[in-house]
Amino acid sequence: MKTFKSAEVLIIALLAATGGAAGSYFAVSRVSAPAAPSTPAAAPRPANAPANSEAPLPPLPTSLGSDELDNIAVYERVSPAVVNITTTVLRYDYFSRAVPEQGSGSGSILDAQGRILTNYHVVRSPKSRLEVTLANGKRYRARLVGADPSNDLAVIQLEDPPPNLTTITLGESSNLQVGRKVLAIGNPFGLERTLTTGVISALERDLASERAGRTLRNLIQTDAAINPGNSGGPLLDSQGRLIGVNTAIFSTSGSSAGIGFAVPVDTVRQVLPELISRGTVRRASLGVQVLPLSPMVVETLKLSVKEGALVAAVVPGGAAARAGLRAGRLETIDGNLQLPVGADVIVAIDRVAIKDAQDLINQIQKHKPGDKVTLTIVRNNAEVQVPVTLGELREQLEEQ
Repeated sequence: MKTFKSAEVLIIALLAATGGAAGSYFAVSRVSAPAAPSTPAAAPRPANAPANSEAPLPPLPTSLGSDELDNIAVYERVSPAVVNITTTVLRYDYFSRAVPEQGSGSGSILDAQGRILTNYHVVRSPKSRLEVTLANGKRYRARLVGADPSNDLAVIQLEDPPPNLTTITLGESSNLQVGRKVLAIGNPFGLERTLTTGVISALERDLASERAGRTLRNLIQTDAAINPGNSGGPLLDSQGRLIGVNTAIFSTSGSSAGIGFAVPVDTVRQVLPELISRGTVRRASLGVQVLPLSPMVVETLKLSVKEGALVAAVVPGGAAARAGLRAGRLETIDGNLQLPVGADVIVAIDRVAIKDAQDLINQIQKHKPGDKVTLTIVRNNAEVQVPVTLGELREQLEEQ
């Protein structure tokens, strides 16, 4: 499973557009076609040349292909459920003057109450004024209902929703396959309800964002063109069902390079009830930091297992600490390599094998705080069963 990391120059860009008019100008200036060169005057036809020396061009098709018709049908049905979200927050300059700062993103209408699914990074500032523009051009104030920074998801709600809202249909992401057609609808660079198409390029991608300080897991990778302003918009299957929430691109320029990422809809389904009912998502925590068991680590530490999660640190007062898990002692090996000697290796949770750190995370995420699980660990090359009561992962929303 490949993990990408972001940098300031080699950008993994969260796709909320900023700068409003400037962003729109950039988009227009990039897509405008250059002026066509002047065409030289045609040479006079020789007197003995035939009237038609070239074969006639075939007639243009008068009907659309089935794929085109499908794209049109999906767009006409789904685009009214896609909204433009504008955020405005006041910043203060050197002279203490209030300067409005705007950003924009996309969202999908979930229900008749005007709840809208989007990305957390689009609406993350609690001081932002949220405004939603519907497909008919009407604008509405909105408020934040719930936020899940770990999955970059959020729900906002129109303060005075109109009747007869068009809503998005949630699909499934567990049965997706590489190569399947997808469509993306959003507001890149402020260009509202733009449709792009592509395929699923890969599944179960991990995306590490140094700026956000967290890793988004199990993402869908697509080559459908998505750009700043697409954040929070839907990634759709060929039937127009939402299978992902567009969240990031991998790019050297900040615009689409054919490598985009979306949070899968199964993740959305998992967290949506809590986001709506309590505003946050309660997550279980084991309270450990782990290392993968590479062949070098196994050989250096002379471990009896080749798969599992090596406990590198135990959070004081956490679930693992209360259960007695051991992180061992850090020792420098070969002059520059530090490894926890004598650390426990987690190889199973409730008899489900743990092959690596990602397996451990996935299994813990299936539980709630307070759940009791049994860890199978290897300690001093012997298997030990350890009962653990899981704690709660604490997350803080950003204050901006």
